Amino acid sequence: MSSAPHFLQSISPSTIVWILLGLYVVRLLFKAASKPLSSGLRHIPGPENPSTIWGHIKMLTLSDEPTRVHEGWIKKYGHVTQNRTAFGGYRLMTTDTRAVSHILSHAYDFPKPDELRNRLGDMVGRGLLFAEGDVHKRQRRVMNPSFGPAQIRNLTPIFLEKSQELRDVWLDKIAKGNGVHQTDVMTWLSRATLDIIGLAGFDYEFSALTENSKAKGLVDSTFPDPALQFSYPNLLRHMFPILKVMSSTTESETKNREDHLLMAQIGRELVQLKKKELIADAGNGGAVDKSSVKSRDLLSLLIKANMASDIPASQKMSDEEVMAQISTFLIAGHETTASSTTWALFELSQHPEVQAKLRAELTSVSGDNLTMEELMALPYLDAVVKEALRFRPVVIGSGRLAAKDTLVPLSKPYRDTNGVLRHEIPMKAGDPVFIPIALLNKSKEIWGEDADQFNPDRWNSVPKGSSEIPSVFSHLATFLAGPRACIGHRFAVVEMKALLFMLVRDISFDLAVPAKDIQGRTSIVTRPVVVSQIEKGYQLPMILRAAQEQ
Repeated sequence: MSSAPHFLQSISPSTIVWILLGLYVVRLLFKAASKPLSSGLRHIPGPENPSTIWGHIKMLTLSDEPTRVHEGWIKKYGHVTQNRTAFGGYRLMTTDTRAVSHILSHAYDFPKPDELRNRLGDMVGRGLLFAEGDVHKRQRRVMNPSFGPAQIRNLTPIFLEKSQELRDVWLDKIAKGNGVHQTDVMTWLSRATLDIIGLAGFDYEFSALTENSKAKGLVDSTFPDPALQFSYPNLLRHMFPILKVMSSTTESETKNREDHLLMAQIGRELVQLKKKELIADAGNGGAVDKSSVKSRDLLSLLIKANMASDIPASQKMSDEEVMAQISTFLIAGHETTASSTTWALFELSQHPEVQAKLRAELTSVSGDNLTMEELMALPYLDAVVKEALRFRPVVIGSGRLAAKDTLVPLSKPYRDTNGVLRHEIPMKAGDPVFIPIALLNKSKEIWGEDADQFNPDRWNSVPKGSSEIPSVFSHLATFLAGPRACIGHRFAVVEMKALLFMLVRDISFDLAVPAKDIQGRTSIVTRPVVVSQIEKGYQLPMILRAAQEQ
């Protein structure tokens, strides 16, 4: 009778903790494995499950072109299809614009899946991209005014100044190289956009474009090495965060944590400094209103909006929430534009006639100090940027899940595996859905038979069907739509135009390796790699020459 208590007494507290954690993980695994039996998606046509444990996750992660895999499924199974997730689960994928519009416009009924939020939290911090529900609504309400047209207009000189600095660095290297210079343009563009977000975001000078700058180390570990993207332990840790407690920390995770601690320290100092400046500028006993702020950076505008006396205390962001936006701005705000501009230069190198036509337009503009309106008024630059964002969206898709049982409306019906014609998609609470941004941007049904080709001239006559794509910018799915659309889309477009204006006007770009050796690898953001040099990580080697000497 006393053996059981004696046995329990002999177990150490740490062993009990591990047993409880193990039982918790078993419960999670059982829940994940049993969920497919009740999924509303199980009768939607789709490919065979290649792995009971991993579904299509490993295949898509290791694929050189996951968008082509998605495209193949749509062609074979129709505009409403499903693929498999871990432990036999189902995930909806659809190119039906009415369905996508419904999901995006009802964003709080379709939050991000936990594993995606965990990845985003690890990579870019727990800011706006991580937030859901009422927390997201509150943060977005405070932040929206900082990203309006007037605010971006005031930031345009910073975009142009740093773009000019990068241009001058490259022209200097070209001159020292007897008229030619080979470099990894992606690394330099990432440095330029880091400097831009430093000044435009926080009025903070990273000086990333200077030689031997250490600032780039802040974000070097944010995105995994392309040669090591798929890892069973990492995938499980994102799916079941409790496993992070039970497993050892990897070297990249340690570096990532150190970088986040450094960014948190910088963020804490910046927030306190900005608050003091605003109170000092305001006078009137420290009451802050719309006329109180003199700085033009996003952080000052955000803190000013958050401190405004007409905002109820319940709607304000805490200092911790404001600090979380700093890492989100810093990482998401510079890496996406750097990657988009990198892919734009790649396409210009593959279409020399487009590069020449763009340069002709840009050289017709005198001076470097353009206003935002002058920059936006250049028609072919506008067409090239739109086409680059359409053809090479750096975020190829976005994951969501149904928060409750629901029916998603369709613009046209599909036939399920039982032969039933359905005009709505039945989804159960917890069913995930993948919104295929790249497929919507390249749909031949919408964009025509040349949708899979880079052609800026298509913007001279935009297809009527493109208006059906839910969008906040030029009928493109690139920045999504609805309450969770990219808050920085204006910032990104003007920044990208400033970079291309300064760089393409004075420098010609040619690929330094065969085009077939370049592939996109996706880890949240799709960036280029040289397949034969995969060990070097993300890069786009190009040959630069001064344009006027050609």
